[in-house]
Amino acid sequence: MTQPQSITFFIDRCLGNKRIVQTLRGAGITIEIHDEHFEKGAQDVNWLPEIGKRGWVVLTKDGRISNNLIERIAVARAQVKMFIFASQSVSG
Repeated sequence: MTQPQSITFFIDRCLGNKRIVQTLRGAGITIEIHDEHFEKGAQDVNWLPEIGKRGWVVLTKDGRISNNLIERIAVARAQVKMFIFASQSVSG
């Protein structure tokens, strides 16, 4: 029997890095945080390809990614899996 594939979630800067990280890690979920891998001012189009290479799943509340053509292209080219929280009141 094959082992289930592990999933790593990447927390975007706009989502925060406190509550959501503690909650997910407390549930045994593997989490990576934007600022631990990229500069604070890194543009989405610069870090998205690296996230795609690593196979991580992005969690964000940055709805602009879905409205910005250049960022949508970056997501598609890097084959990034992403969940965008619709509520802007979600914070980490």
